[in-house]
Amino acid sequence: MSTIAVFGANGTIGSRIVREALNRGHQVTAVVRDPAKVTEQHPALTVTAGDVLDPASVAKVAAGQDVLVSAVGGGDGPGHLATIEPSARSLVAGLRELGAGAPRLIAVGGAGSLRTPDGKQVWDAEGLPDWLLQIMHAHGDALDFYRTVDDVDWTNLSPAGLIAPGERTGDYRTGGEELVIGADGESRISAEDYAVALLDEIERPAHRGHRFTCGY
Repeated sequence: MSTIAVFGANGTIGSRIVREALNRGHQVTAVVRDPAKVTEQHPALTVTAGDVLDPASVAKVAAGQDVLVSAVGGGDGPGHLATIEPSARSLVAGLRELGAGAPRLIAVGGAGSLRTPDGKQVWDAEGLPDWLLQIMHAHGDALDFYRTVDDVDWTNLSPAGLIAPGERTGDYRTGGEELVIGADGESRISAEDYAVALLDEIERPAHRGHRFTCGY
């Protein structure tokens, strides 16, 4: 059993990470701006207020935890640009305040910087709307920053090309820098199975200091 704090715990992905962790018997702290908005109830769940953009708040939340998960989003494109990379810097700064006792950091990433079979990155595809490109590049900027960090134990998990609420099957495949594509030619994963992959990484670490991805 691990103690896991989750920033963005009431979002589409964050809420499923919380549920998966609780179902596996972990002790979870849901970190949100407004605790009243968290509807999940469980004996092993604690809800607290926190600001992912404030390193002091990050340090306070992270103290005593085994793992810190960042599942924060930004709503639209400009919101992601204002949140994702700045939150990565804040998370690392907050964990640095804790020194050797800092928990491991696992951040929800994006698919935009992954490589497609033709060697190009997903965000190089023609016709992508500006708002989507902004989201993709926000996650790409955060990943670029994480890759400069060697004094915090971090992992970045990129989803498949399409992630949405769906069924928990418990099945998925992982990749490194390449988009995971199914036999049907699609790159997708449910938010539920993404949470499975993330919790599997918590329980059986295999990608410390790296980005990896998951899909069907």
